[in-house]
Amino acid sequence: MNFSENNIKQNNNNPILAQADYSLFILVSILVIMSMIFSYSLTVYTVEFFGYEKYHFFLRQFVVGVASIFIMWYLSKKDPSKILGKIGMFCFVFFFTLMVVMPVLPGFLVTESGGANRWIRLPGFSLSPVEFFKIGFVYFISWSFNRKVLNQPKKGLIGDTIILAPYFLFFMIVVFIIAFLQKDLGQVVLLGAILVVLIIFANRSFKIFLALGGLAVIGVVGLIIAAPHRIKRIHSWWSMVQDGILSVLPSSFETYLRIDDLPEPYQVSYSLKAINNGGFFGQGIGLGDVKLGFLSEVHTDFVLAGITEELGLLGLAFISFIILMIIWRIFKISRRVENNIYHLFTVSVALMIIVAFIINSYGISGMIPIKGIAVPFLSYGGSSMLAMSIAIGLVLSISRTMKSNFKG
Repeated sequence: MNFSENNIKQNNNNPILAQADYSLFILVSILVIMSMIFSYSLTVYTVEFFGYEKYHFFLRQFVVGVASIFIMWYLSKKDPSKILGKIGMFCFVFFFTLMVVMPVLPGFLVTESGGANRWIRLPGFSLSPVEFFKIGFVYFISWSFNRKVLNQPKKGLIGDTIILAPYFLFFMIVVFIIAFLQKDLGQVVLLGAILVVLIIFANRSFKIFLALGGLAVIGVVGLIIAAPHRIKRIHSWWSMVQDGILSVLPSSFETYLRIDDLPEPYQVSYSLKAINNGGFFGQGIGLGDVKLGFLSEVHTDFVLAGITEELGLLGLAFISFIILMIIWRIFKISRRVENNIYHLFTVSVALMIIVAFIINSYGISGMIPIKGIAVPFLSYGGSSMLAMSIAIGLVLSISRTMKSNFKG
C-alpha cells in the first residue's frame, strides 16, 4: 500500500512548487526564540534548588530551538508529495508502537512520572512519544478520510456510524494507551477534538455529532472517576470556582453542589497571583517573583503565567496575537490547497495549536482544571518543540502547492 500523495494528486501531475509561506516561518520562530529567553529567566530558582549549572535549561532549550528552526526551514524546501506520507506514517507506526511497549520496558529506558511511563530515556534527554504520535495520528486520519470517508454521501446516524466505526475503535485503543497507561487525559481531549472537527469537515450527518458529544461527556467523566489524581484536580478546581458558580444558581443547588474542606488550589492560586503581579506592562524580564519557589514547573505548564508576570498583559496579548496569526496563516494555506490530504492535515495542525493553547491558558487562569498540556513553541521541553516544528515544517512544505501563493 502506497502512503505517498503521488497517487492522489488532483488535476495536476506535475505541479510547479511556489515559495513557502515564510511569514508563518518567522512567526513560529519568534515564539521559539521567546522560549529560549524564558527558559533562562523562569528557571532561576529551579537551577539553584536542584544544583544545576546556571545555563542548564537555557542551553538545552537553545539547542532544541535552533534545531527546530532548522527543521522547519529544511522541510519548507521539500516537495510535500515526497515527504508528508513518509514522515506522517513513520510517526504514526513507530511512535504508536513505542507507546504500546513502554509499560513493559525496563526501568533504565523510561522515566516515570506519577506512576506512569511517559518518556523514553535517551542519552542527554528524554523523549515523549505521544508528542510525535500526534503528527502521525492526524496524518493517518487525513489520509484515511480521503480514501474512505470524504467521497461517501451522508447516510444518517446509523450509516455514518458504520463508516466511522473503525476510527472510533482505534481511538478507543489510543484512549486506553494514553489516558490509562500514561495517565495523560489532556492529550486524549486534544486528539478527540481534532477527530471530531475532521469528521465535521468530512461532511457527516449532524446527528452523529450530537451522539459523539454525548459519548465524549460520558467518556471524560468516566476517565476522571477512574483516576483518583484527576478527582483531586477537579476538587481543587471546584474549590476555587464554586462560590462564583453557585452565586448565579438557585439556592437549592447549593445543598447538593457545595463541598466544604476541599484542597487548596495552590498552583492556580499562585498562577493568578503572577498574572496579577504583572499588571499591564510587567515587572521586567528576570524580575518576576512567582518563579522563586512559589510555583513549580513555571517554565513548562505555567509558562504563560510566568511570562505574564514579567511582560504583563501587554506581553500576553502579543503572544496571543502571534498564536492567532499562526493559526490564521495555516487556515489560509488549508483553504488554498487542492489536495484533500493536505487540506485535512493543515487543519489538524492548526487545531493542535488552538486546543493546546486554550487548554493551557484556561487551566492556568482557573477556568478549567489543569491538564498539563504544553504551550506550543513556548513551554520548556524538547519533545513538544521538535514535534511541533516537524508539523509546521510539513505545513510550510504544503504551502508551496497553493493555487496562488500569498505574501504579507
